[in-house]
Amino acid sequence: METTANRIAISYGSDTYDDVLEFLYREAEELDERRHHEWLDMLTQDVRYLVPVRITSAHSLDDSALEDMAHFDEDRYSLGKRVARFDTEHAWAEDPPSRTRRFVTNVRAWEGDAAGELVVRSNILLFRSRGDIHDHDLLSGGRTDVLRRENGALRLARRTVLLDESVLRTQNLAVFL
Repeated sequence: METTANRIAISYGSDTYDDVLEFLYREAEELDERRHHEWLDMLTQDVRYLVPVRITSAHSLDDSALEDMAHFDEDRYSLGKRVARFDTEHAWAEDPPSRTRRFVTNVRAWEGDAAGELVVRSNILLFRSRGDIHDHDLLSGGRTDVLRRENGALRLARRTVLLDESVLRTQNLAVFL
C-alpha cells in the first residue's frame, strides 16, 4: 500500500484537488452507467488494479492483507478482457435489471513519487441490487490510487482496494470498485 508519510498534501479546494474529485466522480459515473470502454480510457497503459484478500485478526484493525492472494490482481490487458466480456451475453453480474452505485467519500490527496503523479486515498461504498431480489450487496472499503497526468488528463495508474470484510457476502465480485 502506498504510504502518505512525508508527502506534500494537496489542499482542499485547489485546482489539483478539484481535478482529483472530478476524476473520481466521473469514474464512478462511467462505471455506474456501464460505460466500461470509456472507463478503460481513464487508465494508463501500465495500470495495476489490486483487491487483496483481507486477513482477519482477533486483536487488530490494521490493513493486513495477503500478498499472494487477491480478488483482483489485474493489468491493462486483463481489465480489457473483463470489459470485452461485458459486451457478451455472459456478463451476468452487470446484466440489467441489476443496479449498481458507487459512492466515493473522504478523498485526500498528496504529491506522488514521480512528477505528474498523485497519491489519492478515498473510501468507497458499492451498492448493488439484482432486479426483483430483495437482498442487496453492500461493499465498503478504502482505496489508495496513484493518478498520473498524461496529455493534460488524470489517469489511473494503480489502485489498491482494501475491503472492510475478509469474508465477502456478495455472490460474485465481477464489478469494478
